[in-house]
Amino acid sequence: MGGLTGLTSLLITASILVIGLVIGAALRSRDGTITVTSPDGGAAPAGNELPEAARQAIDQERRVTLVQLSSPGCAPCQQARTRLAAVAEHSPDVAHTVIDISEHPEVASALSVLRTPTTVAYDTSGTEILRIAGVPDADKLLGKLRPHLTPATEL
Repeated sequence: MGGLTGLTSLLITASILVIGLVIGAALRSRDGTITVTSPDGGAAPAGNELPEAARQAIDQERRVTLVQLSSPGCAPCQQARTRLAAVAEHSPDVAHTVIDISEHPEVASALSVLRTPTTVAYDTSGTEILRIAGVPDADKLLGKLRPHLTPATEL
């Protein structure tokens, strides 16, 4: 009987490990997912419906503002911050700002943010262009933003 209990425990432990690995792989595969918002704005609040902190974060001098919603102690938030800042640094049409949702929980609630980092791209009118769940791939992000940016001048 003792051997059967040990074998049963081993099988249960192995099963839990496999399930954890599968769930982890599934979550990692969705990290950095970019969702383009529908042209009519869908269910996302726009312009004057945005929470004050989000509305104030929009840079009127740039065509697109990447508003990163982060939380303290979030390691992926730091990775997202680095990548998004690099995108903004290399594109004169893009601004990047960070809102700490622990200081502004109303923003997370109003924008239906379920995880950090979440980044929302807005145009100057406050219309949502796209959302990023997790740490974005800079090249994919620029590809999705391209229709909203000034075409590059060819030399």
